[in-house]
Amino acid sequence: MIQILRTNSDNQDFIELVRQLDQELAERDGEENIYYSQFNKIDKIKHVVLALENETPLACGAIKEYESEVMEVKRMFVLPESRGKGIATLILSELENWAKELSYSKCILETGKRQPEAIRLYQKNEYQIIPNYGQYKGIENSVCFEKVFN
Repeated sequence: MIQILRTNSDNQDFIELVRQLDQELAERDGEENIYYSQFNKIDKIKHVVLALENETPLACGAIKEYESEVMEVKRMFVLPESRGKGIATLILSELENWAKELSYSKCILETGKRQPEAIRLYQKNEYQIIPNYGQYKGIENSVCFEKVFN
């Protein structure tokens, strides 16, 4: 059974999962990864969610404030051997619930065009494509999404 744990960026399991995420993104994005990596620092993230099975970490995700009413989804990752089981949706749902509990009205995020499975995940979970925001404006490989809470 999958256990969902709320924690922060000091959690060692989160740090290790992010290390593996960064390695995968470096392989997918090649030289472009240097640009993206500057926006993916994990120090001082207060809202991290882990999925564990038998105390083994399988997946992670995080949210951090982007502006007063908006949380940005960051560092979504599922171990390759655990993909296709709905774990990413569990993580995303928990992050959304946490954002709502904290009185945020929407979540935004950026993913890359070389991550079609991530794009499908967000579309399946009712995220809408929006114009690229912030540091992603004008970046050809970026796709940005938002989900407004009712």
